[in-house]
Amino acid sequence: MTLKFIDPQKYGLAKRVKLCSAGKEGVDIIIERKSRLIMKDGIKIIATANQIRGSKKIKMVSLKTSAPVCSKTKSLLIKNNIEVKVLKSV
Repeated sequence: MTLKFIDPQKYGLAKRVKLCSAGKEGVDIIIERKSRLIMKDGIKIIATANQIRGSKKIKMVSLKTSAPVCSKTKSLLIKNNIEVKVLKSV
C-alpha cells in the first residue's frame, strides 16, 4: 500500500507537516518518529486537524504514527474525532 501525499499548503499548513489522502473525504496526518507522543503533541495535532476541517470539505481526519501514544493523549484525540492508526513505514 503506497501513501498518496497531499500538499499541506492547500490547507494553510506549514510544508513540514506530512499529509496523505484517506479516501475521498479523509486526510491522514503522518508523524514518523521514535519518541512518544505526549499531550503537547496532541494539542498541536488537534489544531492541525481543525485547520484541515475548516478549509475544505473534509469529514474524517486521522493520525498515522510510528511512535507510541500516551493513553491520555489518545483519549483526547478520540474525543476530538481523530482516529489513531499505526504507521508501519512510509
